[in-house]
Amino acid sequence: MKDQKPETIDEFIKTSPEASQEIMYALKALIEAAEPRAEGGISWNVPVYKYHGILAGFSLAKKHVSFGIDSLTAEVRRILEGKGYKTGKKTIQIRFDQKVPAAAIRQLIKEQARLNEI
Repeated sequence: MKDQKPETIDEFIKTSPEASQEIMYALKALIEAAEPRAEGGISWNVPVYKYHGILAGFSLAKKHVSFGIDSLTAEVRRILEGKGYKTGKKTIQIRFDQKVPAAAIRQLIKEQARLNEI
């Protein structure tokens, strides 16, 4: 990325390596479609969406995009790991050569929005 810090999610994506952009645009579209009331912006130098608190976000690594969300359960992690994704307690790593697990991410966003409303 360039030395100048991006001020919007689109700037973040546009200044990221080309190999990562398709994944990040897909994540952006998924988040915005699953929770249209979410407000996107840059926090901690990465794209973050907020809806009654932190909803979800993503960041760039050398060979993957990391999607972060608090509602990621052990069950969903096991399913995703079975499909070849690496996961952490609250993250899903999507390698540049992998497709975005759209159904799982959509479900996680809706669950996190519901939890944030409580």
